Amino acid sequence: MNIAFIGTGNVAWHLTQGLEQVGHQIVSVYSRHPDHAATLCKQLYDAQIKYDLDFTETNADIVLVAVADDALAQVIDSLILPDEIIVAHTSGSKPMQIFEDYPYHCGVFYPLQTFSKQHPLNLSEVPFCIEASSNRIEDILLQLAKSLSDRVYLINSRERSILHIAAVFACNFVNHLFVQSKDILDQAGIDFDILKPLIRETVQKALQTDPKMVQTGPAIRNDRQIIEQHLAYLQKSDVDKRRIYQLLTESILNF
Repeated sequence: MNIAFIGTGNVAWHLTQGLEQVGHQIVSVYSRHPDHAATLCKQLYDAQIKYDLDFTETNADIVLVAVADDALAQVIDSLILPDEIIVAHTSGSKPMQIFEDYPYHCGVFYPLQTFSKQHPLNLSEVPFCIEASSNRIEDILLQLAKSLSDRVYLINSRERSILHIAAVFACNFVNHLFVQSKDILDQAGIDFDILKPLIRETVQKALQTDPKMVQTGPAIRNDRQIIEQHLAYLQKSDVDKRRIYQLLTESILNF
């Protein structure tokens, strides 16, 4: 398939190169910062920089919109597309109905993964969530996703919004806790590497069984003496961390 991309962030960086590796062609890349589009195009076979959102003369079969959620509506409102072209966004939280001006040729192509440009990623293991305006568009997006990954799902907008909430807990919040943990150690002059075996074991157990069944720590034991000791230390060193510790402890106790 010939594919045009809107956006040059982490998702676009990985998807464009991954799609070309399995035989598709990225024909053009648009960014509000043309130098960003130029940087991405250098990683691709023959993609051209697109300087506007008028796609009436494009030879693309699909336009994939991979921009930040808060910019998605404005970008879509500015699109000029020929009648036959398919347009899909990659957002986990925005409904397909955001394409109200393109109701017959639209869809969602959502890769459920955390993306960083500097970190290599195996797209064949990434779940892709597909939604479409018709069976024909659905078949095309499914075909595109299956060319990349073995894990492809039909997920509607409501399901995808719930999935996105769960993903924020499982990924973004967990990583933030790693950040907080490292900061606690940094303040004490202790190397974060000492925690990495614990982190690996925790994640592996959560993947191998029901996470609820492998919960450990002072909260699950209701060890009030240790909890109060931790809270007292955090009260002196970092009140924000104390609030996080207290909230998560109460959540474990209540659950």
